[in-house]
Amino acid sequence: MTIERRTPLGRSRRPTIKDVAEAAGVSRSTVSRALTGRGYAASDVRERVLRAAAELGYVPDVMARTLKQQISGSVGVLVSDLRNPFYAELAAGVSSEARERGYTMVLADTSLSAQTEREAAEALVALRVAGVIVTPNSPAVSTYLSSHGIPVVEVDRQFAAGSTDGVVVGNRVGARTATAHLVGLGHRRIALFIDETDWTTGYERYQGYLEALSAGDIKVEPDLVVSSGWDVADSRRRARDMLRGPDRPTAVFAANNVLAEGVWRAIGELGLRIPGDISLVAFDDAPWMSMVSPTVSAVSQDTFNLGATAVRRLDERIDLPESDSVTTVLGVHLVTRESTAPPPMI
Repeated sequence: MTIERRTPLGRSRRPTIKDVAEAAGVSRSTVSRALTGRGYAASDVRERVLRAAAELGYVPDVMARTLKQQISGSVGVLVSDLRNPFYAELAAGVSSEARERGYTMVLADTSLSAQTEREAAEALVALRVAGVIVTPNSPAVSTYLSSHGIPVVEVDRQFAAGSTDGVVVGNRVGARTATAHLVGLGHRRIALFIDETDWTTGYERYQGYLEALSAGDIKVEPDLVVSSGWDVADSRRRARDMLRGPDRPTAVFAANNVLAEGVWRAIGELGLRIPGDISLVAFDDAPWMSMVSPTVSAVSQDTFNLGATAVRRLDERIDLPESDSVTTVLGVHLVTRESTAPPPMI
C-alpha cells in the first residue's frame, strides 16, 4: 500500500488535519475518526491515516478540539504536598493509569492551602478537564468542581462521601493492627503522634488506635495523644518534649510517614535506642523506613495503586455520570521490622 508523498511543509506552518487527509487520500472526518478512535474507520484506512500523520509529523491541536467538544482529554490532579513521597507516588499511579486510558494529566500541588486549592480548581475548570482527582483539604473543592459539572474522585480522604466518588484505604484497620502489634509485645504506655483528627484519615486512624487500646484493656491517656503538626520539624519538636521526660511512653505509633520521621530523628537526638528504649511503628511505609538502621515497622498501603484506582473510578464516572457514587476501600497490611520489640525491663 502506498501513501502519496508531498513536499515537506515549510517550518513556518504546522501540518494540519487537512494535510493528513490529502496525504492519506481520505476525508478530514475520516482522519478524525481514525486518530481519536471515536466512530468507525476500517483497519486499513486507520493504518494509512496513522502512517501519513507520522510521516508529516502531525500533532492534534488539543485546544481546538477542546473548544469544539467542550471537554479536553485531560484529567486534573490536585495533591496536598509533593514533598511527601506518599503524594508523589500517588501522582505516579494516576499518571500511569491516565496514560493507559488516553488521558493527559494536569498536576497541581496545593501545599495544604485552601486558597491555592481553589485557584487550581478554577484553572482546571477553565481548561475544561474531563474530571478531577483530588486529595481534598476541605469539602469546598469537590463542591465547586461538581457545581461546574466536572466529575470528581476524592482520594486518600473524603469530605463528600455519598455524593462524590472516593478511593481510600483501610485506615481504621491499619491503625488498629499497628497499635495491637505494640500491645501484643507488652506495651502499656503507647503514644499516638497524629496530624489531625477532623479528616477521615486522621479520625479513622485515631479510632483504630483507641480500639486497639480498649481491646487490650488499656486506659487512654490524653497526654499520650500528640497533635504534632504537618511536617517533620513540628513532629520532631513535640517528640523531643515528650520523650526527654522520665515518664516517657515505651512505644510510639506515628499516624503517617512524615510524623514517623520526626519521631525517629528525635529519638536519636535524645540518645535513646530503637527499640531498646522506645518501639516505633508508623502508618505509611515510606522508602526510608527500610533503609535506616534499625528498619521501621509500618502499615503498608499500595499508594501507586491508590492513584491508578482513582483514575479507573473517574473513567467510569465520566462514562456513567448519573450512576450512584462509589467509595472504594483498598486493603493495608503491617510490615514488621526491627523497630518494635517488648518494652524495656524497669
